[in-house]
Parts: sequence; structure tokens; C-alpha cells
Amino acid sequence: MAQISEAVVREVVKEILAQVANGNGAAPAAPAVSSVASDYAVAADMTMREVGEARQGTSSDEVVIALAPAFGDKLKKRTITGIPHTAVLRELMAGIEEEGMKPRIIRVWHTSDVAFVGKRGAELSGSGIAVAIQSRGTTVIHQRDLQPLQNIELFPQAPVITLETYRNIGRNAARYAKGDSPPPVEQYSDQMARPKYQAIAAVYHIRETEFVDKKKKPMDVQVQFN
Repeated sequence: MAQISEAVVREVVKEILAQVANGNGAAPAAPAVSSVASDYAVAADMTMREVGEARQGTSSDEVVIALAPAFGDKLKKRTITGIPHTAVLRELMAGIEEEGMKPRIIRVWHTSDVAFVGKRGAELSGSGIAVAIQSRGTTVIHQRDLQPLQNIELFPQAPVITLETYRNIGRNAARYAKGDSPPPVEQYSDQMARPKYQAIAAVYHIRETEFVDKKKKPMDVQVQFN
């Protein structure tokens, strides 16, 4: 049954994406995402290079951004609503830097679960705080001494996360790293997001999980924006 379900989901999403690409259908819209994303990063791209195994950070002003296995250089390099991963990462980093903290990017290979990606990132972070993000856009702010399925803030509805939200996520993560207690990042609520995007979200997760390498350690990642 699992194989049949996956095959069905793949075919449904393939058809949806084909319709969108051919202009015969419109992708479901989240608040002010698509136009902002395309305007923000029309000619922007990034080059990502692993520069060695990620070690325990020693700087208290460091906030880790922990990437799931496929984020930024696999799949379509866009979130579930089409926001370029380049734009997302820029905003997360900018939010952290605005608070006087330093972003450090790592890639977690042994899992595609955003909670466990975040937990590992927080363990390696000099401040004990990390932001984790999956390719579809699901995000979490995690802390070193919390259990994997606990977190500081969770952003489970990727379809309604905007670039402004990602910037605020980075900002709040930096504030937690400084020992502050900021109010949670405001989140949109859309009861229709789940039925609209459930099939696509499932395929994103299936595809990201295919890149998991349980034998590979987290790696530091150097990013160059073009």
C-alpha cells in the first residue's frame, strides 16, 4: 500500500506542476509570496560548498542555520509556494545579522525531519540556538537542551510563510541566542493550506528523504550569493 500511495501522489503532483508550467493552471497562493519572491531574486542564485565536518561551535554569538539534505542544491531549489531557496536563506541570515549575531550554515545529512535537523543544529551551535529548514519551507527554532520534538518556535505551515516571516524567524533566533525572550513570530493561519498542498508536501518530503545519508556527519557549508 505504501508504494501504491507514493506512486499516486507522485503522479498527482507531476500533473499539477505540469499544468502550472504550461500556464494551464495556477498554483495555490499564499499571502503575498509569489510576486515578492520572484521580484526579490530574479537574477539571484547561490553556490553552496561543503567545507568540512561541522564541529561544536565555540562562539556565543553564533546562530546555526541547519539545512535539510536537499535544501538549496537539489529538487527545484524553491519552497512549496515557489520562493527561491536563495531568497529564504538571505532573509534568515539577514534577520540574524540585524540582531548583531553571526549565522553559520550547516547541512544535516542523517535525517530529513525538521525537528531532528534543528536539534542537531542547536547541539553544534555556539549559542545553543539553531534554525532548521526543509526544502518545502517548513522551519523551526530549536535549542540545544530541548528534546528533538520540543522546540522554541515551530512554523509547520510552509505554504503561508513569507519572506518577511523568514526574516523575523532569523531575528527571533538571534534574540533567543542573546538570552532574550521575544514574542513569538506572528504566523498566518490558513485552514485550506493543508488540503491545497498536502500532496505536494508529501512528495517534497519523500524526495528530500531520498537524499538522506545516515552515515554522513553534518557538514559546514560555505554559501556564495551570485
